[in-house]
Amino acid sequence: MTAVLARIALRYIAAALVTAGYLDADLGQQIGADPDLIMLAGFGLGAGVEMAYAAAKRLRWAT
Repeated sequence: MTAVLARIALRYIAAALVTAGYLDADLGQQIGADPDLIMLAGFGLGAGVEMAYAAAKRLRWAT
């Protein structure tokens, strides 16, 4: 599931960068389809969720 969310997030980010003129359209397509980049983004999403959970436990928020 994380890889799916990572791929979707990368595609939206790449589309925003192409629209703003920071990336070429071909490079934007490559970003959304690169399996290594998708895996890295999925790892980042998972790590972010775990850090948010740890912070919530430390601050005694509802988890």
